[in-house]
Amino acid sequence: MAAETATAGGATKQRGALFRFLFVHEIDEYPTTGKRSAYLGLAVLATIVLYYTYFTQTGVTPQILRYFHMSFAYYVAIVIVSNLLGAFASLPASRTDQLGRSNVVIYGLLIVGLLVAVGVPLCTTELEFFIVISVLGVVEGAILVATPALVRDFSPQLGRASAMGFWTVGPVAGSLITSIVATNTIEYFLRHHGLAGWKSQFIISGAVSIVVFVLALFFMKDLSSGLREQLMVTEQDRALVEAKARGISADQVMAATLHPWRQILKWDLVGSALGISVFLLLYYAASGFFTIYWATVFRSSSGLNLSTSQANYLNIWFWAADAVALVVFGILSDVLRVRKPLMLVGAVGAIVMLLLFQHQASHPFTSFGTLIALEVPLAACISLTYAPWMAGYTEMVEAKNPALVGTGLALWGWLLRLVVGLSFIFLPVVINSVNPVVDNTPYATTFPDGSAPFNVQQFQLQHPDSVAFATANASWLTVLQEPQNAAAVAAVNKAPTPANLTALEKAVGPAVFAKVAANAAKLQKLVVPYQSQLGYLGAHQSQLLALSHNVVKSPKQWQNWFWVCLGGMVLFIPTIWLNRGRWSPKKAREDEARHEADVAAQLKELVGSGAPA
Repeated sequence: MAAETATAGGATKQRGALFRFLFVHEIDEYPTTGKRSAYLGLAVLATIVLYYTYFTQTGVTPQILRYFHMSFAYYVAIVIVSNLLGAFASLPASRTDQLGRSNVVIYGLLIVGLLVAVGVPLCTTELEFFIVISVLGVVEGAILVATPALVRDFSPQLGRASAMGFWTVGPVAGSLITSIVATNTIEYFLRHHGLAGWKSQFIISGAVSIVVFVLALFFMKDLSSGLREQLMVTEQDRALVEAKARGISADQVMAATLHPWRQILKWDLVGSALGISVFLLLYYAASGFFTIYWATVFRSSSGLNLSTSQANYLNIWFWAADAVALVVFGILSDVLRVRKPLMLVGAVGAIVMLLLFQHQASHPFTSFGTLIALEVPLAACISLTYAPWMAGYTEMVEAKNPALVGTGLALWGWLLRLVVGLSFIFLPVVINSVNPVVDNTPYATTFPDGSAPFNVQQFQLQHPDSVAFATANASWLTVLQEPQNAAAVAAVNKAPTPANLTALEKAVGPAVFAKVAANAAKLQKLVVPYQSQLGYLGAHQSQLLALSHNVVKSPKQWQNWFWVCLGGMVLFIPTIWLNRGRWSPKKAREDEARHEADVAAQLKELVGSGAPA
């Protein structure tokens, strides 16, 4: 490209400049603290937006199921395929070690924005929706590797947990923003656009992704390959890293990344990545299905299942606690200079809190305050484990080869998505009550024509004698409700004259008329004032029975899945010992002092040998 530019005319030079603007984002010096923080901040912002778009569907899952007449099993299949495709998209993303990370993130933002803002709203069938979300999973799988690799490049090891805490805020904040936007906008769009109002959430998130794409195109940067393959433990390593990077030839860079999988595919990295994957089963259940969980298990004081807005309100507390805790515990890990003790405390705490949390599923009228008091520490314990783990894992990879961090993260991303995708195959088998609840909930809240709200549970509680009488005498009361008998019944209710009674007997027959005569007083007291409500109950008895039956089953089924998630947390604990690093903060500080002395000695040797400083 350089030679072409030197020999060609102005048009070629212009083309070369455009190509560099669009695709070349490398810098040859390790940035100062201010610039480094800005690059880290942009990487985190891109991660937040990308996950916001990916998780948009979780904020409106009930509406998606109803709009496409989609079964919960089919929806879970979409999640599974998206995760599995994302898993295998993580593997070629290991090439970011040689090609750089920034282009994957920049153009990932553009592709995701177009898929979400344009592709999803144009879907008219569940198959089209399946295809678009699956493609979205492929892009997200590649970005899952590129963004933490960028964060690693710009963060020394002794600030790594803080940086990874901020990066991990990305997926969590994506879910948080999804819930905040849905809580404050979805009811408006559903009122004005009907059931198709759920598409508004995708248009909003897609537009945000395109805006951040433009920002990243101008300002996102990569370290050069020579800098990327260096190991930085503290800020004081900067001069040594740059000096070494200037002395590295292209052949040395290629040699360092030769046979990458042979260098990275080691039992300790595989075991650690598998451990965190099963630990995060609850996190992925929350990010994918908590809206459905809240809406199908818990009920308001009026007896109705929680609305989508109410479910997203509960989501906000979970994801906000998760995001704040990631940053706080990441900083704490860096201050203490240790990772493994925090992982252990977090894992044990998560197990205890999940036991308490899943117990509430058996109490459908649990208050919002109680649910929030349990979900907030649960989310915090997950963060206490994950932020130090993420930092520790990148340090394990650097111990193998600092030039192959992208490959190491590709291994993690592949195993994570694979475990989550395969585990979700069993989710609709364990939880099969979702669709009956989602499909039949409207029958418990409105008339079919939408003319007026009707709380079935409330009516049954307030008028048990009317419901009991109507149920016991449904065989002959149904005859009275037939359209051809409406005029005769109305006439008797208005004026029970002999002529009107004779007309009613002729219309309904002697047997039914005898029942009417024998129960005249009860009819006037229990049935006539509530004819429309009791008629609605009778007409939709099968749907309401299905709703009632599955509302009873749903809590136990979700509890069964939470036991699976708890098992994953228990299995994670032994893998903590696979990680590098100290258990004692005191010994970790002694290691840091020895490292700083070693760096000073190497710098002195370089200066003494005449190497460029």
